[in-house]
Amino acid sequence: MSRRVTLTAAACIAAGASLLAAPAHAAERDTSASAAAKPSQNVSVTASDRVKCTSLSNGQLCISLNTSPSRIEVFYTKSGGSTIKANLGFRVATTSWSPLKTISTGERANATWNMSYPCGKKYVGLIKVQGQGTFETPAATPPCG
Repeated sequence: MSRRVTLTAAACIAAGASLLAAPAHAAERDTSASAAAKPSQNVSVTASDRVKCTSLSNGQLCISLNTSPSRIEVFYTKSGGSTIKANLGFRVATTSWSPLKTISTGERANATWNMSYPCGKKYVGLIKVQGQGTFETPAATPPCG
């Protein structure tokens, strides 16, 4: 199975998870063995390390570090509540934001950044909702090697 298909499947599975509220400062904590490993250890990165999602009260926010071509995708699937205006983004050393988007229930908004991402960095997906604050995903890790 190609990496793209694997990442897409992982993102779709994650998007079907139950909904919970999670502010940016309380995003899910990644407690997997690879997250606890020191950077000097040789730990393989799987598709689940490159795709991370978090459930919010009215939707699902995900970040996906894709290969062939190298790009970062952040997407939000809105499952309930009123229409929102939001920017999607990601954080590594700095934060990058997409233009403001209007998102209604049943819609999926996404933003893509075509770029190389260095090994060993952690990338966090973000959504900044007008009047509600910023929410984030757990950190995703790109493949090394």
